[in-house]
Amino acid sequence: MKIQKLSRARGTITVPGDKSISHRAVMLGALADGVTHITGFLNGADCLSTIDCFRAMGIETEIKGTDVTVYGKGLYGLKKPERTLYTGNSGTTTRLLCGILAGQPFDCTISGDASIAKRPMGRVTKPLSLMGADIENEYCPLIIRGKRLHGMDYHMTVASAQVKTALILAGLYAEGETVIHEIEKSRDHTELMLRAMGADIEVDGLTIRVNKAERLAPQDVAVPGDISSAAFFLVLGAILPDSEITIKNVGINPTRTGIIDVLRDMGADMEIKNERTSAGEPAADITIRSSELHGTEIGGAIIPRLIDELPAIAAAAVFANGRTIIRDAAELKVKETDRIRAVVDEFTKCGIAVTETDDGMIIDGGRPIHGADFATYGDHRMAMSLAVLSQCAEGGSTIDDESCVAVSYPGFFADLYGLDDN
Repeated sequence: MKIQKLSRARGTITVPGDKSISHRAVMLGALADGVTHITGFLNGADCLSTIDCFRAMGIETEIKGTDVTVYGKGLYGLKKPERTLYTGNSGTTTRLLCGILAGQPFDCTISGDASIAKRPMGRVTKPLSLMGADIENEYCPLIIRGKRLHGMDYHMTVASAQVKTALILAGLYAEGETVIHEIEKSRDHTELMLRAMGADIEVDGLTIRVNKAERLAPQDVAVPGDISSAAFFLVLGAILPDSEITIKNVGINPTRTGIIDVLRDMGADMEIKNERTSAGEPAADITIRSSELHGTEIGGAIIPRLIDELPAIAAAAVFANGRTIIRDAAELKVKETDRIRAVVDEFTKCGIAVTETDDGMIIDGGRPIHGADFATYGDHRMAMSLAVLSQCAEGGSTIDDESCVAVSYPGFFADLYGLDDN
């Protein structure tokens, strides 16, 4: 696909619903006693995989555009699927299902696409085994034999919201208290939603305590726009001259707003307006304008708050004066692709001075770059980052697979090209 170049980017857009919240709303809605109504649902491939898996376990769902109705059957209402649960490209679906299915009174198998087959699941299955779970294999396909679970006191070894959430979900079925200690604060959508649904869950800093549940109350869930999808337009608005983009109704949960902090630290001209809260999740409108950016250092506690946004942030660093260092981000190696290697390899094609490190990269920005023929590795975030990067490159660029954006943002290119108001 040839990337069309904008003369400038001006306008107002609404990005799709938050992927993390959409997944969790379906899962917890399925486990609730009654009907959960979801508005603003992300109709992307990953979230549809979650719906498909729960349909296979007897959960009726209705989809009308971005409105989804889930007819929950309670914590103990799932039935044994008659087929393998296929999670497609969704690591969130795969890992969170492990937590739910470990305590069910039936056995099942989870599998996914070629990318999922390469992603490590031991980070979830090993701690779940300490609760009594019986899960065979550390890569998909995973064979889960439902067992009675018991609580535990567990210190996490990776800063991962998916691992944490899988343990919390297993804790809903476990006898006794489950205590989870995080390394760094990661996205807390599960904790907020479970609290709203009446679960016995407490959060004290980096420690989460959850007790066995008998019932979850259904909720109406209004999903805000996904800041991970907004990230590409925040970067575009900052780096493309004579641009101003307003993104409506973006989720600004503090565990997800690392990209806002980093762009501000780099000198971005950004304004946050109309802040509001729905079902515990804060949202706002964000306006970004063309900016003179400078390099920065990104690492430590902020990394879990922007791990999915790092490919977009790397694109911003290319057009920032000076050096940007990204460290403590080894988690990027186990995403849809090794995003450290992918960013370095693809950015190098267009003349960018970028160096791979063990846990991140170093980018020397502020130099002219040229277009290139880019590989996306079937990774939605790589595809969108490269499309944004190409807007400020001399000459034309192509990407080899535009369809992969459907995982999280099916309408990305329509929104991108709709901002050209020349």
